[in-house]
Formats: sequence, structure tokens, C-alpha cells
Amino acid sequence: MKSLVFAAFALAGTLMLFSATAPSGYVVGDKADDFSLLNVDGNMVSLSDYKDVKGYIVIFTCNHCPYAQMYEERIIALHNKYKPKGFPVIAINPNSPLIVPEDSYEEMKKRARDMKYPFPYLFDEAQTVYPKFGATRTPHVFIMDTNRVVRYIGAIDDNPELPSMAKNHWVENALESLLRGESPKPEVTLAIGCTVKKKPK
Repeated sequence: MKSLVFAAFALAGTLMLFSATAPSGYVVGDKADDFSLLNVDGNMVSLSDYKDVKGYIVIFTCNHCPYAQMYEERIIALHNKYKPKGFPVIAINPNSPLIVPEDSYEEMKKRARDMKYPFPYLFDEAQTVYPKFGATRTPHVFIMDTNRVVRYIGAIDDNPELPSMAKNHWVENALESLLRGESPKPEVTLAIGCTVKKKPK
């Protein structure tokens, strides 16, 4: 796993340059469309359901991916820290269970229960939401302000395997900047993780 992580980050600069020149979804400054997706509690959840928030931390993640699992506790911590400040986490599973059965809705419910997720865990079953965002990895973070304008896209931090060794806490820094009324710097980083699993055509 270590070699995989280090190799991925070694390619970060090149891949970030490519992704910056060829966006396939929202870019910073775009206004995101609302959506309605099934939560693990059986209810439908939309961005418009959230009232009096300062913004949203939308994270595309899943059950099976080792990177998603490594970041799981950090995602929970982000929600617990920033929801009271107006930025709740909204987790979305973009994967097709036809490709990865571990990412089925039933398995999502088990994962959310076992890990005691304090945030909604939504299923993009039709795979219509993640392409709009341009999510390509799990996890992949999109921070939006209260008007659903995208303000940050990318990774949570720069060390998936060892949280204590992370030097750049990009999501936290972006959120703190927004809370001060400033623009995040950087606004885009490279999301490192498993590729989104598309259903067969």
C-alpha cells in the first residue's frame, strides 16, 4: 500500500496539470445543481434540505476502496468539527454495485451503521450526480458555499496512510479560509483514490 500511495503522489503534479486543463465537471466558481438521492436511512436527501448553512462538504466515497477506508475517520472528524460551524458533510457513493458488490445499498447501510456515520450517506444509483461534479476518485471532495458555488475541489490532505504525518490539510484550510471570508488557497488539489466504478452500458 505504501508504494501505491507514494507512486500516486509522485504523479500528482503532472496529473493535476492535466485535470486543470481538461475539466469534465464543475470547476471552482460553478454553481452546482441540487440533487435528490437516497440516504441509508431510507429518506431522500437534497442540498435544499439544509437550512441556514454556510456551505456543504460533498465527499464522493464508498465502502470498498482502501483510500476511502483510510480517510473514513477523518471524514467523520470533519463533519463533527465543521457542521456546528455551518459546513456539514454529505457523503455520496458513486459506484455501481454491478461492478463492486461491496458498494451496494445494503452494504452502505451496514457500513454507516457499523462506523456510526453522523452524516448522510447517499447512493448515486443512477450515476447521474457524480459526472456533473466531475468526481473521478473515492474520496473526492467538493466544498460549496451557501449559494452552492464550488469553492474547493480535491483531496482531504496529503497523506492517506498516516494522518499524523500529513503536512497539508487542504480541506480544513479551505474551510477555515471560507469561514474568514477568504478564498481557499489552493482551490484545487489532486484527488487520490480508487477510480469511480461505472455500470456497464
